[in-house]
Amino acid sequence: MTIFLLMTMGFAEPECDLARKMKALEIFLQDQEDHEEFCPKLNWEQPAIEVYQEKLKSQLPEECKKG
Repeated sequence: MTIFLLMTMGFAEPECDLARKMKALEIFLQDQEDHEEFCPKLNWEQPAIEVYQEKLKSQLPEECKKG
C-alpha cells in the first residue's frame, strides 16, 4: 500500500505540471489572437512562454483587452 501511494504521488506532479503548461500555452496563443484582432497597431512584444507558465494569466496590456 505504501509503495502504491508513493508511486501515485510521484505521477501526480507531472500531470499537474502538464496541465499548467497546457493552460499557459492556451493563454499564450489566445493573447496572440487577441492582439491581432483587437489592437494590431499597438506595439507589444509577447513575453516568453515561461512567463505564462508562472503567472497563468493574459500578458496583454490593459489597452488591448477585448471589450
